[in-house]
Amino acid sequence: MDDYAGARIEEWFLAYSNDVYRFLVYYTGRTDIDDLVQETFIRALKAIQQTEIVNPKTWLFTIARNVAIDEKRKTKLISWLPDIFLQHLVSHDKTPEESLELSENKRLLYDMINQLKRSYRDVLILRGIKGLSSKETAEVLGWSEDKVNLTLHRAMKAVQNKRNVPVSEVIKDAVTR
Repeated sequence: MDDYAGARIEEWFLAYSNDVYRFLVYYTGRTDIDDLVQETFIRALKAIQQTEIVNPKTWLFTIARNVAIDEKRKTKLISWLPDIFLQHLVSHDKTPEESLELSENKRLLYDMINQLKRSYRDVLILRGIKGLSSKETAEVLGWSEDKVNLTLHRAMKAVQNKRNVPVSEVIKDAVTR
């Protein structure tokens, strides 16, 4: 790693770490994701020299998404193992502080998002909550812009059908802290 790469990552950390944090909160439905944010920037630091980065924010969201998916796989594997000793290491319960932190609308949004299939969840978080453009979302997911727009439409319909609440109201309430 050269000093220039380290300086770029540091600059991006200062500029985008809060965005990555909020993206991971919505993506995972958890608030204890500091380790995932750290892992995102570690992976970015390792990959920066082999990758041409046009838009650092979307590149970091792509890495964060992959980190979250890897974490979910690891958690599933650990909870699947029959060894009782390993199973007690995984806790799916939220702490009382986390429960208090989440407003009712945020909890509703987390529940709805986590019940959706992965493609709907990805596009709804990136477009509807993080406010990325269709082009940026397509870049993060490796899709065409048309697929992003169609999937967003379907995801919003799925949310509306699940809760019979306009998704725009839920997203608006969840984004405001």
